Amino acid sequence: MVYFCGKKAFLSNNLKNLLCHSEKDLEKIVIKYGESSFRGRQIYNFIYNSNFSLKNIDEINVLPLKLRNRLSEDGFFIGDLAIKTTHLSDDGTLKLLLRTKDNHYIESVGIPSEKRLTACVSSQVGCPMDCKFCATGKEGLRRSLSSSEIIHQVLLLQNAMQRKVTNIVFMGMGEPLLNIDQLIKSIRSFNEDFKISQRKITVSTVAIPKKIPQLMRYSFERLGKCQYTLAISLHASNQEIREMIIPSAKTYNIFDLVNDCKQFVRETGRRISFEYILLNGINDKPIHADQLSKLLKGFQCHVNLIEYNQIKEMPFRKSTEISTKLFMNKLIQNGTNASFRRSRGSDQNAACGQLRQNVEKI
Repeated sequence: MVYFCGKKAFLSNNLKNLLCHSEKDLEKIVIKYGESSFRGRQIYNFIYNSNFSLKNIDEINVLPLKLRNRLSEDGFFIGDLAIKTTHLSDDGTLKLLLRTKDNHYIESVGIPSEKRLTACVSSQVGCPMDCKFCATGKEGLRRSLSSSEIIHQVLLLQNAMQRKVTNIVFMGMGEPLLNIDQLIKSIRSFNEDFKISQRKITVSTVAIPKKIPQLMRYSFERLGKCQYTLAISLHASNQEIREMIIPSAKTYNIFDLVNDCKQFVRETGRRISFEYILLNGINDKPIHADQLSKLLKGFQCHVNLIEYNQIKEMPFRKSTEISTKLFMNKLIQNGTNASFRRSRGSDQNAACGQLRQNVEKI
């Protein structure tokens, strides 16, 4: 299987990665080795249902030693990511810096609360979108991740935190809509293998022209339904500001984006979430709140105001408490559904993308 990134191609041995296979696929594999189909189910249950143990074929002790040895000798394995470093924040958020087989680095985050554990997963190595407030895009895009690499992030977080992941957000490194095929495969696995409802999965995107309708169409065709939450990284109330902080917005007018979102709501019945990082003096004035309410009027949506996670190398600063409250109150007065989310795991210069940057500078 080949993944293209510009003129480069990344050759994957995904067919030997047992994370890529359904329960039926695993049954077919063991039958070829002269084993009963239930051995395939045992492998499946070990991967997805055992108690957070590290995952490799040698540890599947319910399998005959001969079968384990033959699978290993023939190149089968479980997951192809390795933990490089971990960072546990004061608020309990765990960030993993993971090394890929081809020596790239990605980040994954586990965000705990009393009743749930949210996994924030990456979909690409780096990101091509170059959002001016984000550390991830500074190094550009290396390649897209395979579905098995996306899935493995969740298994590693579960093992490290000794808890089942209950919610998935594609809000890590990369632009998911530039990796739609692997995104859809991952959602299928999270839904069917991890038993995580689509309603507990969020796909966050800066938004690419024509990609929202494509994502919706592929979801109905390949998953049979489209019930996850679509979160648009809007971060601006007008086209001028959006182009300034998100260069790719020059190819996707903000009104066209909102119209595609309205179509998504009509055809799926799912509410859209709009992510809006408040940047001091840039997009956080009352007039911006009025513009935002007018822009999003007339369809089912929610604005998620986000505290900016400040990065030393960036010129942006988070909004003041006063500006944040004024902006929030203005949206509510205008009848716009909104909430405010403080950043998690922002201590010790570990914002999204910074762990990867730090290790690649060494």
